[in-house]
Amino acid sequence: MEQDQVLILDFGSQYTQLIARRVRELNIYCEIHPFNHPPKELENFKAVILSGSPNSVRGENVLHPELSEIKGKKPLLAVCYGAQYLAHFSGGKVAESNTREYGRANLSYIKNDEIFFQNISDGSQVWMSHSDTIKELPTGGILLASTKDVENAAYKIDGEDTFAIQFHPEVYHSKDGKQLLANFLVDIAKVAQTWTPDSFVESTVADIRAKVGNDKVVLGLSGGVDSTVAAVLLHKAIGKNLYCIFVNNGLLRKNEFESVLTQYEGMGLNVKGVDASQRFLDKLAGISDPEGKRKAIGSTFIDVFDDEAHHIKDVKWLAQGTIYPDVIESVSVNGGPSATIKSHHNVGGLPDYMKLKIVEPLKMIFKDEVRRVGASMGIDPELLGRHPFPGPGLGIRILGDITAEKVRILQEVDAIFINGLKEDGLYDKVWQAGAMLLPVNSVGVMGDERTYEKVVALRAVESTDGMTADWVDLPYKFLQKTSNKIINQVKGVNRVVYDISSKPPATIEWE
Repeated sequence: MEQDQVLILDFGSQYTQLIARRVRELNIYCEIHPFNHPPKELENFKAVILSGSPNSVRGENVLHPELSEIKGKKPLLAVCYGAQYLAHFSGGKVAESNTREYGRANLSYIKNDEIFFQNISDGSQVWMSHSDTIKELPTGGILLASTKDVENAAYKIDGEDTFAIQFHPEVYHSKDGKQLLANFLVDIAKVAQTWTPDSFVESTVADIRAKVGNDKVVLGLSGGVDSTVAAVLLHKAIGKNLYCIFVNNGLLRKNEFESVLTQYEGMGLNVKGVDASQRFLDKLAGISDPEGKRKAIGSTFIDVFDDEAHHIKDVKWLAQGTIYPDVIESVSVNGGPSATIKSHHNVGGLPDYMKLKIVEPLKMIFKDEVRRVGASMGIDPELLGRHPFPGPGLGIRILGDITAEKVRILQEVDAIFINGLKEDGLYDKVWQAGAMLLPVNSVGVMGDERTYEKVVALRAVESTDGMTADWVDLPYKFLQKTSNKIINQVKGVNRVVYDISSKPPATIEWE
């Protein structure tokens, strides 16, 4: 079925992805495009939203969208920069604000009987983030809402379905932001709320069948959520013509290769497990530099994957678990759209000799949507709830060079930590957890003997998307129990520390 679509034109705001997330939460399909590179088929979109921007409409670097086919012809919602743009270049006036308007504010005036503000009351908290302010409304502008400091917080254009706001409805701090978006999209623009996980599965399966036909497709499985959901979607569409390859790079969690393979076979997927751990370890020997390790792991993966793909006769397509944020981040706004999409996937950059066409069934959905789609297809909740795990695996959690012995130590430590989180009901409260093996020995005492052994750092963070993260305040009792277990059961470790750094400034991984 054809979905009603909403177009979001991006002017470089840090919040643009959030607008898309909120629209999708209303079961409405939307796409983000750079303001200077809108889609050619505008008739496919029932409504348009203009995002905010770090730029000023008064500066030299004004971002000018082409709105002749949009404004007055389609329902339009302009947020922050968009609102100032519509005012400044249509008979209104934007000036520098006396006070930088940033943070929480409350609506002190709302025009009566406006559909745009229905079910939103005086005093509703909104989030401001701008240093310019609209001093005079554009021609035909009708004031809809004010705050104590911002008189023209919201307005509409007389005779058009054009609405503009100087606050950010997409940010959680705007308490009625979702209601406002629903008022605009559902009640004013009449967009149908038909975008659901089931409808996504139905349309994606049909698209894959139309695109791939009877061709064979190869997919590198990682054991993670994205590649698993991509595999099940493809399997639904093309069945036995999907060939999955799950490579053991020797840097997976303890027993992960065997347990994930068993799980995949139980799902009816056509999976070949390839144990290439020795090949990876040989390639990594003596490399300590993090980037050097990543490159060695990436290039070895491609070699192993290519060797295996050659065993499949007449394979035409390579499937990848790329998701929407990867696609958005690769298209810059101010420098114009970039021609290439960043390769955010476990295959790395594919060499030219792998002449395969690409199929990416998840490339238009966000991480939380991937999980919902997986749930709608009946994938085991335990698999969908798995923490993200870096492509290079334990290779970037062992600081310094990598040896089989160090991998063994870290696998044991990691297993105690992760299993402990599960046993104590803490696993699902954490977005990502793991252990780091530090290139440091420390003095300890075991029995009556002096020891000089390894230090491990435990890390657990909470996050929604990995862009920012806070360390998790795990109970002391749990940390104490885990530390004792690790030191008593893992030969080679005599000290355990817990990482209490947030991102930023620290990253989630140590390398």
